[in-house]
Amino acid sequence: MAGAGGGGNDVQWCFSQVKGAIDDDVAEADIISTVEFNHSGELLATGDKGGRVVIFQQETENKSQPQCRSEYNVYSTFQSHEPEFDYLKSLEIEEKINKIRWLPQKNAAQFLLSTNDKTIKLWKISERDKRPEGYNLKEEDGRYRDAATITTLRVPVFRPMDLMVEASPRRVFANAHTYHINSISVNSDNETYLSADDLRINLWHLEITDRSFNIVDIKPANMEELTEVITAAEFHPHQCNTFVYSSSKGTIRLCDMRASALCDKHSKLFEEPEDPSNRSFFSEIISSISDVKFSHNGRYMMTRDYLSVKIWDLNMENRPVETYQVHEYLRSKLCSLYENDCIFDKFECCWNGNDSVVMTGSYNNFFRMLDRSQRRDVTLEASRESCKPRQVLKPRRVCAGGKRKKDEISVDSLDFNKKILHTAWHPQENIIAVATTNNLYIFQEKVN
Repeated sequence: MAGAGGGGNDVQWCFSQVKGAIDDDVAEADIISTVEFNHSGELLATGDKGGRVVIFQQETENKSQPQCRSEYNVYSTFQSHEPEFDYLKSLEIEEKINKIRWLPQKNAAQFLLSTNDKTIKLWKISERDKRPEGYNLKEEDGRYRDAATITTLRVPVFRPMDLMVEASPRRVFANAHTYHINSISVNSDNETYLSADDLRINLWHLEITDRSFNIVDIKPANMEELTEVITAAEFHPHQCNTFVYSSSKGTIRLCDMRASALCDKHSKLFEEPEDPSNRSFFSEIISSISDVKFSHNGRYMMTRDYLSVKIWDLNMENRPVETYQVHEYLRSKLCSLYENDCIFDKFECCWNGNDSVVMTGSYNNFFRMLDRSQRRDVTLEASRESCKPRQVLKPRRVCAGGKRKKDEISVDSLDFNKKILHTAWHPQENIIAVATTNNLYIFQEKVN
């Protein structure tokens, strides 16, 4: 395997943990809406439709039992957003967490950004394992002492206490988006970040909450002329002046903030000409890009549309260098997927640590591993049946038509209510987090 966070088809994936209630009755608030590892992979954050953020911490590896590594346990849980009401527009604002992004660690505390449809918050997560005792002017319970009774001077001391993890909101970035926020991305300068909604992208400074700069605005003067919306946006991992945003028309625009303050004119436009033989009523819907991610090295970017994952070289705009079909067997089912609204599902995608493998989700709680170097792929399943410790995941196959082989699943028996929209890959190790409806599955490379 090529280095840390490799993980092609030569890697055997095994079950590690599952988080969340194993219930058939799923509360709407418990549905996971985002998953994100921090930069070291030690912490894993999830956000849900109830506005909560749950952070899991990786246990330190047991040298005597290497097979017991990588257990993630709850580190902190807090309510990030509450439901609100916009009285001017008579609109309810959901508490659902749309995105979480970690900031690089600079001191003992950790910082993350979380957003719902309208408001972004910067949270500080810090530990306390000591408390001060021996104040001169107040008692241990906080009551102030009568100054006349103080006859001696004490030196306060720190005493050990049980570890307490505190989450406190440090900044609230509000009132800058008319439409629903779909993306946030921290810049490589670690001072600024962008937030994108359907029609605009704003640039923020992490220290300034009362103003942001509008850097992209695609809103037409007449809304009846609206033909596309922004679906995702991300900063380049190394060039602080470069960012990309994707659209519902299947195009990706790369912008350079050095060119002008308002980046309405893109530097590069990435678009693949449509194959006329595949043209159908659903072409426009399935070409809409649901996620865009730069590779760690900054040379490539990956986009996910409804049926495929495409890898683009930043130096080649006219077509992707690699295209992977995620669930081509659904092309014949687009009519029923349109009727049950599944065709509008927004699947995300992620890179492994060294950009050699990409992962994305599908239906029936399937997820796909696409090995770029060997041009091979495998379909795995996150299910309760494979929940035995260190049980190796067996590849799954879908039969699109004709005679079904043993171990194949008929496309007609797929459960479209079970879907994996959100996945994350540990930045340095072969550990993946996969969110089914209300459960978080953690899988890792099998250690012999």
